[in-house]
Amino acid sequence: MNRENKRRQFEKGYYQNHPCSESFTCKHCGRLVTPEEAGTQHRNHCPNCLSSLHVDNEPGDRAADCGGVMEPISVWVRSNGEWAIVHRCRRCGALSSNRVAADDNPMKLMSIALRPLAQPPFPLERIEEMTEMMAGDGRLP
Repeated sequence: MNRENKRRQFEKGYYQNHPCSESFTCKHCGRLVTPEEAGTQHRNHCPNCLSSLHVDNEPGDRAADCGGVMEPISVWVRSNGEWAIVHRCRRCGALSSNRVAADDNPMKLMSIALRPLAQPPFPLERIEEMTEMMAGDGRLP
């Protein structure tokens, strides 16, 4: 890559309008990530562990100074039915959302989606008592 093309890539907003075809090594799990299998031209997270890096303030701008690891904390479904991953930066706490890619680990996605059910904010042993307190009959079948 010549110097002029490299300089152009680091201009503000370059990746907002240009595909990102570079491979990278995941800073969390160490896996080599290539964009070919993603189903998108903008690979921004590891398909194995779903972690990312905090490099953007706005998608593709590469303007963030933080550089921390963005851990996947949740998933949500967009209005068009497409799933997206919610990431939180371990260093500064910033939140971002990235669409799910075609080659993302489906078991990791499901484990993130089911985390609230597997770890409820109350003891399951007290669900009958709590339902009764909320004016329900509190009985489980």
